[in-house]
Amino acid sequence: MKKITLIFICLLAMKNVIQSQTVMPLYPEAIPNSKPTKDEETSEVRPDGVVITGKISRPTLTIFLPEKDISNGTAVIIFPGGGYRVNASTHEGTDVAKEFAKMGVAGIVVKYRIPNIETMIDKEIGPLQDAQQAIKTVREKAAEWNVNPARIGIMGFSAGGHLASTAGTQYKKITINNKNNTSLRPDFMLLIYPVISLYDTTIAHKGSGEQLLGKNAPAIKLKEYSAELNVTNQTPPAFLVHASDDKSVSPKNSTRFYEALLQHNISAELHIYQSGGHGFGMNIKNSDEKWMERCKNWLSINGWLKK
Repeated sequence: MKKITLIFICLLAMKNVIQSQTVMPLYPEAIPNSKPTKDEETSEVRPDGVVITGKISRPTLTIFLPEKDISNGTAVIIFPGGGYRVNASTHEGTDVAKEFAKMGVAGIVVKYRIPNIETMIDKEIGPLQDAQQAIKTVREKAAEWNVNPARIGIMGFSAGGHLASTAGTQYKKITINNKNNTSLRPDFMLLIYPVISLYDTTIAHKGSGEQLLGKNAPAIKLKEYSAELNVTNQTPPAFLVHASDDKSVSPKNSTRFYEALLQHNISAELHIYQSGGHGFGMNIKNSDEKWMERCKNWLSINGWLKK
């Protein structure tokens, strides 16, 4: 009997942490910039349990809402990494959203489209359209989801970090139907081992750049999609995490962006860890350090965890 009671208490505690998980299409009607094509989306579970989603042409939102009694009104929109080829859907997506729900923050994962000339009219703007539509949707559904429309942040890992930083620096470049003139500016950015520069060949992640813009993209396009070159005095504040030994995406991507933010007097916090490599999600390899705790502290300091 005691064991049954304990199980019941644990289940009740879990219910109080996460109110619901809902999956919905990102676009309620036709998907913009889309070619007529059949859905060939793939899903693979790797030996480590990570779920990889590929060939995405039908974007969605997966929403984790905290219970109202712990909700603080903040939301974080999450873009998993994957080199603009796939989405690392769990350890850089749903797992992270669940952690935010425990903080009282709505965690919303975007399954964004993979740039592909077979499914898109203009593959360059496809991911940014999905990012802007996600921000627009959360703002317009803020009351329904118990979210404060002035407390909506974005988060990206690796190439998802490139997408997030692009959305954070280019929110005035409207790529979607926005008849209500809803603000597409995120209130803050959380960038985890992000791809930032496509222009500086000494630090650029070639694969992400080619997948998004194609091979031999002109310099003007590479600059346009290099977030460190597009920071202004209105760019949202940012929290960044990287590992010194990241061989896939140079940590200089984060340091360059951090320096650009400071040059424009934008509040920023940067954590560069001695080791960890790339793609570690919330758990830095061979370390007990939990950067999500640092992130929680930063959110708290800036008032985003207050009710």
